[in-house]
Amino acid sequence: MENPRTTIIFLSLLVFFINSAVSSTAVMTYNVADLGAKPDGQTDSTKAFLSAWDKACDSVDPSVIYVPTGRFLLRNAVFAGPCKNMAITFRIAGTLVAPSDYRVIGNAGNWLFFRHVNGVTISGGILDGQGTGLWDCKASGKGCPSGATTLGFSNSNNIVVSRMTSLNSQMFHIVINGCNNVKLQGVRVSASCNSPNTDGIHVEKSSGVIILDSKIATGDDCVSIGPGTSNLWIENVACGPGHGISIGSLGKDQEEEGVQNVTVKTVTFTGTQNGLRIKSWGRPSTGFAKNILFQHAFMVNVRNPIVIDQNYCPGEKGCPGQDSGVQISDVTYQDIHGTSATEVAVKFDCSSKFPCSKITLDAVKLSYKNEAAEASCSHAAGTAEGTVQPTSCL
Repeated sequence: MENPRTTIIFLSLLVFFINSAVSSTAVMTYNVADLGAKPDGQTDSTKAFLSAWDKACDSVDPSVIYVPTGRFLLRNAVFAGPCKNMAITFRIAGTLVAPSDYRVIGNAGNWLFFRHVNGVTISGGILDGQGTGLWDCKASGKGCPSGATTLGFSNSNNIVVSRMTSLNSQMFHIVINGCNNVKLQGVRVSASCNSPNTDGIHVEKSSGVIILDSKIATGDDCVSIGPGTSNLWIENVACGPGHGISIGSLGKDQEEEGVQNVTVKTVTFTGTQNGLRIKSWGRPSTGFAKNILFQHAFMVNVRNPIVIDQNYCPGEKGCPGQDSGVQISDVTYQDIHGTSATEVAVKFDCSSKFPCSKITLDAVKLSYKNEAAEASCSHAAGTAEGTVQPTSCL
């Protein structure tokens, strides 16, 4: 017969271990309102947010920084690691508001900046950059600050941004720089089509970035892909207005990392300046772009649906008369349909010194004013498969 005392000891130990396991996974919640943040859109709540961050960062337990409904005014804030905690979630029910005076954060580089963090999630909420004043300043030609990125991540890993909206950023909305394993899903970006340098999502020097189920309307690239980007996946993204999805510009620096293993699929472009674009500076560089797949894209009145531009030279400074050193190869355009706003729907303007190679057009059908559009190729080689309209010039 089993000893009752042994059974009681066993059950006591079992309860102890269960309680220990539960306590070890307890979630700590820090409500910014409890730490002094005011939801009136006028009181500076920066200290309260940084206080919540410090507590979460110093905790060994998974933590939630909760932002209730209301409008919370924040100056530029740096959320720095490394932390003891590798599971910090910002759960935002309200709106974070930048100062209406663009000069307050205009030279800060970033409004909300995360660096050297691991396991941070931002869920929900609205980030209002209040950038219209700075856009007006730049349009007037006056001396203006360069502007701040709304949300930046640098040298960080295992990041998630979900169901968040970015409004009227001074400059870039979201920047992923030097990061690994980043997922952005259900993101909304909104800014005027005339807003300068307001890229929706910019990725560079990063690997394992996934962008899903997002809608981007802005004044510059919906997604821009910079040097050092690899293993990037973009799917189910609606772009417009904006300048399209762009790899580049590449080759600004002579010594530069390349871009490789990029997939862009199931995307829609509406009234954008470009659709699927690769661009590089027209000057020497060690950069490259290879193993790129553009698949299942639908164009609605897009000025340049498919374009490679290797003669980018803004202001005609520092590059006229030179050839791009960026080598572009293994680029596939598959199942690309829709309408072009210009007669030339496919344009490959590649480097004469390093021509584009292994370009594939597969099931491409683009029209202009209900008629076949045109294609233009310079220093580009590749193949056409299936039905391709306009007729391939490769």
